[in-house]
Amino acid sequence: MKTNSCYDVIIIGAGHAGCEAALAAARMGFGAAIFTMDLEAIGQMSCNPAIGGLAKSHLVKETDALGGEMAKITDRAGIQFKVLNKSKGPAVWATRVQCDRALYRKYMREALEAQSGLDIRQENVEEVLIDGRHVYGIRTDGQIYKARAVIIATGTFLNGLIHIGMENFPAGRIGEPPSINLPKSLHEIGFKTGRLKTGTPPRLDANSIDFSAMEIQEGDVPPPPMSLFTKEITNPQLPCYMTYTNARTHEIIRNGLEYSPLYSGAIKGTGPRYCPSIEDKVVRFSDKPRHQIFLEPEGIGSDEYYANGISTSLPRETQIQFVKSIKGLEDAKINKFGYAIEYDFVYPTQLRPTLETKIVEGLFLAGQINGTSGYEEAAAQGLVAGINAALKLKNSGPFIPGRHEAYIGVLIDDLVTKGTKEPYRMFTSRAEYRLLLRQDNADLRLLERGHNFGLINEEQHDAFLRKKEAVERELQRIKSTRVKPRTINPVLEKLGGSPVREDAVLYQLLKRPEVRYANIAEALSSLPIDGGGQGWGDNIPPEVMNQVEIQTKYKGYIDRQAELAEKFRKAEEKAIPEGFVYRGINGLSREIVEKLEEVRPLNLGQAGRVPGVTPAAISLLIIAVEKERRKK
Repeated sequence: MKTNSCYDVIIIGAGHAGCEAALAAARMGFGAAIFTMDLEAIGQMSCNPAIGGLAKSHLVKETDALGGEMAKITDRAGIQFKVLNKSKGPAVWATRVQCDRALYRKYMREALEAQSGLDIRQENVEEVLIDGRHVYGIRTDGQIYKARAVIIATGTFLNGLIHIGMENFPAGRIGEPPSINLPKSLHEIGFKTGRLKTGTPPRLDANSIDFSAMEIQEGDVPPPPMSLFTKEITNPQLPCYMTYTNARTHEIIRNGLEYSPLYSGAIKGTGPRYCPSIEDKVVRFSDKPRHQIFLEPEGIGSDEYYANGISTSLPRETQIQFVKSIKGLEDAKINKFGYAIEYDFVYPTQLRPTLETKIVEGLFLAGQINGTSGYEEAAAQGLVAGINAALKLKNSGPFIPGRHEAYIGVLIDDLVTKGTKEPYRMFTSRAEYRLLLRQDNADLRLLERGHNFGLINEEQHDAFLRKKEAVERELQRIKSTRVKPRTINPVLEKLGGSPVREDAVLYQLLKRPEVRYANIAEALSSLPIDGGGQGWGDNIPPEVMNQVEIQTKYKGYIDRQAELAEKFRKAEEKAIPEGFVYRGINGLSREIVEKLEEVRPLNLGQAGRVPGVTPAAISLLIIAVEKERRKK
């Protein structure tokens, strides 16, 4: 068999995880190749045409701060931008962007093609090649490619099986073949795999929809960019529309359940609990009279809408019937029917926190193969896998973001420590330190590390330093500036706040819930007083004002979480030696020993998060680790 080119890093799969991994490895100076079965599907948005949302935008913005591509492409392809949860605290604010599906794919492919040191190959990967416990390349249809590291990011393609009613057929996505031999290769290596299921709703012809019968959903003006580095959003902005299912819809769905693969037993894989199909919603929430449907445009030049909220695998005829029962969709034409897809995944407790596998050195896994759902979770993993593959080849220390440092750290720690038996989705509730891990401060937390990896250039780094200095300078200015009652009281009264009787420090005034930085700037704009004066607030970028406001209003809460995070960090520093023997520790049950041996935690903090490991077991483990340390 012919041996072709040799690479430093090979990436299998060109979805969101694969693209981020390939770009990171190449940008860190290594020769890389990304393999895909279809060049036209690079960066494909397989499900909904949107990036971000609750907790997910945190992952996107962290990926951006580290030097990833997703946020930049999102801004270039974005056709509606909206910040969610603005009525709540900043810890749960989230940006969601509707994208033009074709533009997103176009710009992601252009990014790969423009990247020096990166080859793009359209070939089907059949096998991962290993020598003992080390990866050394891959085999495609008749070709061998050698590599020092391999990253598998195959999405839903491993033994993919699509279901529409009682019909099923092999596919990785609708219209694309599955990967059959690669999962066999992983089984032969010794990986334990499971089966998951996800689904997608029908796509509807815009010309057949009565939008006047629906609630219009506009984006924010001006559009808030997803990326730190985007100066302006240039695409025309499009609205989304809201409608609802009804009693007739639910009756049609219930009558079709006997032909549903979900309820007939045809589907064996576990589906996403937090994003159920419409038939699942109708059964599980039978008391609800209606369910929300969010109609999302597929693109600027597209006449197709994605019907978010009615993901289904019911037969085509049933889909037609229940869609036409919905207000505004009475004459709707279905361009593409909804379907469910089952696929293989690798249980993620077989991974190290670097996303390198424990069984094979130099082999990394990223994305849905690790049991996650969503573009954002995939991209974050792809970036981490790409960075760590490059660091490994450099013989440098690994990149393992902590739970107290990033949502990416929460995501990966959950996967490799707790594992998953259903598609994993990120939520703000999963992060213990979410007030520290806001979407607005991703750069303050992570950009310096992205710069150290060589993924953030000098111009971007300099802009970050200027912003950081501006925030510190403005905080000092409001702490040292006092304002007279006659100046600020009219503003406070207009806001419904209590007036002040004496000169007040601006920093203390900004702590009031009703007072915004813009109110202070308004009050001081025309009065030359004590460090304020004409132009107060002029030339201060909105992102600086936002940081000053958040860091002022929430300082007490932030400081308390920072203290807890510091205690957490100290626990994470108590390392467990590599190859540590758990068997024989007095008092540890066989079940706990087995769990610790499966996960192989790096430190006592991670050991305490392994499901089933009790505080009493951790106490015994602390003593045993200390004995081992003294012995050595």
